[in-house]
Amino acid sequence: MGKMQTRYKCQRCGYISASYLGRCPNCGAWNQFVRETQEVKKVSSKGSPSRLIKAQGADLPVKLGQVEAEQEKRIVTRFRELNRVLGGGIVPGSLVLIGGDPGIGKSTLMLQIMSDLAKTYQVLYVSGEESAGQIKMRAQRLGASSPGLLLYPQTDMQAIREQIDELKPDFVVIDSIQTMNEPSLDSMTASSAQVREVTSELMKLAKTQQITIFVIGHVTKEGTIAGPKMMEHMVDTVLYFEGDSHHAYRILRSVKNRFGKTNEIGLFEMHSDGLKEVTNPAALFLDERLPNSTGSAVAVSLEGTRPLMAEVQALVAPTAFGYAKRTVSGLDYNRIALLLAVLEKRANLMLQNQDAFVMATGGIKLNEPAVDLAIAVAIASSYKDREISADDCFIGEIGLTGEIRRVNQVEARVKEASQVGFKRVFLPKYNLTPAIKKIRTIELVPVLSLSQTLKILFG
Repeated sequence: MGKMQTRYKCQRCGYISASYLGRCPNCGAWNQFVRETQEVKKVSSKGSPSRLIKAQGADLPVKLGQVEAEQEKRIVTRFRELNRVLGGGIVPGSLVLIGGDPGIGKSTLMLQIMSDLAKTYQVLYVSGEESAGQIKMRAQRLGASSPGLLLYPQTDMQAIREQIDELKPDFVVIDSIQTMNEPSLDSMTASSAQVREVTSELMKLAKTQQITIFVIGHVTKEGTIAGPKMMEHMVDTVLYFEGDSHHAYRILRSVKNRFGKTNEIGLFEMHSDGLKEVTNPAALFLDERLPNSTGSAVAVSLEGTRPLMAEVQALVAPTAFGYAKRTVSGLDYNRIALLLAVLEKRANLMLQNQDAFVMATGGIKLNEPAVDLAIAVAIASSYKDREISADDCFIGEIGLTGEIRRVNQVEARVKEASQVGFKRVFLPKYNLTPAIKKIRTIELVPVLSLSQTLKILFG
C-alpha cells in the first residue's frame, strides 16, 4: 500500500497547489480549486518501467521504413452516414466522444446503433441519467428493442469496471461522461478532475481490452463539450451532433478523427420512431426553393469529402433608423459584414443605409469560404430586385479587393451540381483545370472578380 498524497487543482487552468487557495495565482479565477487524493506507489529502480523497457529494447529508435503498417479493421454498421463520419466504419478499441445540445438526439442515435450491433456483438449500455425502465420505453418507441442489449444504470466507475471485466463486451456506451464518478477522487461529480480521470480510465479499458467505447458528453452554452479540453485530446474521435429544434434533420459532424478525415458529416432526419438517414441531401435543402426569386442563390459547399448544395437567402431593405441592422443565421456574422463592405466598395452598391438579413435555409451552418460568391450574389440580387436563374449555382471565395479566389476540390463540387440538375456554375477562373473542362454536362462560367460576376448576371 502506497502513501496517500493530497493536492489541490484549479478546474479552470489546471494549476496545482499543495494547499487550498481562494484565488488561482495563474488564471485569477475564484473558488476553482478542488481536492485530489491519489496513491503514490514507490517503485524500486531495479524494476522501474523504464529499465524494463530498455532491457527489452522497446524504446530504441526504429526507422520508419522498418515499421510494419497495420490496416485497422472496421466494423461496418447499417447506418451508412455513421460509417462515413467515422471514416468507413467503427474501429475496434477506439474511444469516441459525442457531444450535442440537450434533446438533440444523442441518446436516441446511440440506442438505435447499439440495438442493431447487439444482434451480432455483446453491447453494454451504461446510463447515469435514465433508469432501465425509461430506456426500455424509449427503445420500444424507436423499434430498437434488441433482447441482447445489456442495460446498466450506474454512475460508479469502480462498479462499471468490474462489469466490463466480467462481461468483456465488444461495445460500451457511457451516457453521459459528466454523471460518472471515480470514487478514488474526493472532488464532486462532473468536476474537471472527475471528467479527466474517468476519461483516462475509459481510454485504458478501450486500448487494453480492445473494447469500442462511445461516450456522450454535455455541451456548454457556447456549444463546446463541457469539461477540460484535455478530454477531447485524449479520445480518438470527437463527433458533434448538431441541429435546430425547429427542423427535423440532424447533422453528425466529425471534428477530430485519428482513423479518418475530419469535417465529414452525416445527415439524419428525426421522426417519431427515431432517426432516419438522409440519402439525398440536395432534395432536403432545395426542394422548397422558389424558382426565379430575388435574393436567393445556391452555394456548392464541401463538408469533409461530401459536396453539399445549399440555398443562401438575403433580404435587403432600406433602414428605418440611422443605424443599419445586420441579421445572420447559419453563416458567420463577421464574414457577412466583410462581404457587405466589399460589395459597397468594389461593386458600387450603397448598402450602408440598408438593413440586411442573410441566412442559410434549412438551419444548416455554412462556414467555409467557398460560399462567399453565393452570399454576395444573393445580397446583390435582393438589392437590385433582380432574379437569379434557378439553374445557376456558385463556387468561390471573395477577397478584400473583390477578386474571386480559388477553392479546393472544385471538380467534385461541379460534378455534384451537374448531377443535381443545375445547368450553369460560376467558379474561380484559376480553378478551371483541364480535368474540369472535360465536364460537358454543365456550363462552366469562370470569373475573376465580383464585379464581373454581377455584370454577367444583371448586365
